[in-house]
Amino acid sequence: MEIGKRIICEGHKPPFYALNFSEILIEVIDTKTIRKMSEDFLKGTPGFVVDVHVAAGNVIRVSLDNDNRTSIEDCMALSRHIEGSFDRDEEDFSLDVGSPGLDQPLKVLRQYKKLIGKQVMVLPKIGKKIEGELMSIEDSEGEMVSLVLKTREKKRIEGRKAKQWVEEDHTFNASDIEWTKVIISFK
Repeated sequence: MEIGKRIICEGHKPPFYALNFSEILIEVIDTKTIRKMSEDFLKGTPGFVVDVHVAAGNVIRVSLDNDNRTSIEDCMALSRHIEGSFDRDEEDFSLDVGSPGLDQPLKVLRQYKKLIGKQVMVLPKIGKKIEGELMSIEDSEGEMVSLVLKTREKKRIEGRKAKQWVEEDHTFNASDIEWTKVIISFK
């Protein structure tokens, strides 16, 4: 066996592979495998994976979202599925499956699509934050290319005494956006 070569370990379930460093076998939990396992489990449901992170010590974090609303039952089902793929006698790990949180930036196209018509805040890489209604998303090959945000604010119009409501559409290329977040309203 070559040093550092990826091999499938006999007797282990799929999310493990081993690296052989001078005949010392170290098991590693692979982020890509966890993501694929999660996506396969969620296929055909309104749920989708936002992010998967595997840290040192086999600390696994999976962010799960849903086209409708993310429930604790969705998180528990995915957690049980992932945990059932591991052998606790062979590998110790920590698993956290949850929603990304309302205060977290959007990461995947599907999050943007489900928020069309909702209020969001966009921070461009150059410029200041802009709040408005997410009007549309342009995508290509599963990646966001641009978004259109409609703002509405009172502005002074030449020849008028009182400020008037003015609506403007702002188009942002995905590469020009630092982050986009949902505006939380308690109204």
